[in-house]
Amino acid sequence: MRLLFLVLLHALLWSHPIVARQAGLPLRVATYNLRLNVASDGINAWPNRKEMVKSLVRYHNFDVFGTQEGFRGQLTDVAELPEYAFVGHGRDDGKEAGEHSAIFYKKSRLQLLQTGDFWLSQTPNVPSKGWDAKCCNRICTWAKFKDLSTKKEFYFFSVHFDHEGVEARRQSGLLMVQKIKEIAKDAPVICVGDFNSIPDTEQIQAMQTLLADSFRATKQPAYGPVGTFTGFKLDAPLTDRIDYIFVSKQFSVLDYAVLTDSMRGLYPSDHFPVVVNMVMQ
Repeated sequence: MRLLFLVLLHALLWSHPIVARQAGLPLRVATYNLRLNVASDGINAWPNRKEMVKSLVRYHNFDVFGTQEGFRGQLTDVAELPEYAFVGHGRDDGKEAGEHSAIFYKKSRLQLLQTGDFWLSQTPNVPSKGWDAKCCNRICTWAKFKDLSTKKEFYFFSVHFDHEGVEARRQSGLLMVQKIKEIAKDAPVICVGDFNSIPDTEQIQAMQTLLADSFRATKQPAYGPVGTFTGFKLDAPLTDRIDYIFVSKQFSVLDYAVLTDSMRGLYPSDHFPVVVNMVMQ
């Protein structure tokens, strides 16, 4: 009986809003490359996956998550989940054309204070292709939020590095560090995305001069496979980690997971989502 009383007392205390704010209510953060909507994916095309993606987001209950590759229509589909809103513009014209690096957030948990975009190029303020990138503009979307549970503010960046240009990826790492410092200054920062880069590359090392890799910072052992890209193959080797969640020193990473959910023998995307629970110090 005494043990039951202590368990109930603990639950009651942690559910109290004042205690929760003081302790730092965990924030559930994810990054998820949605895979663009292209008919040539056949059975893996977006119309066959969108409900799986929505179900995954709903079940895993992300508070805020960055997406990559999604076209505007795909983002609108995900936003059918009524608890979420999103920000971000298309990489082709800074409006709605092309892929997005959007940010979804739970409206009951986070208040949007400010948002913006920049391009991974020598001219980051306008839609543009950088360095040796061959096919595509690359964009980063950022947002400033107020956590309604803790009353604390932080910046969130969602980005997608180039998949072909070696120099473009290297320079993008340097640019991200520069822009995060410029935009967020000394404020708390979370940066997520598909970096198309394994951990020992220069660009990932550059990111870690400013922010910690949550895979390495987690207090609990990382859960799930190391690799985050499947190409929709159920037997993919899963050795290469290319999707990341980086955090500033104000955050403590409680746990880290790569989610391998499949449904009816299909993956919701060709990337696995990465999710962490964290608290702000």
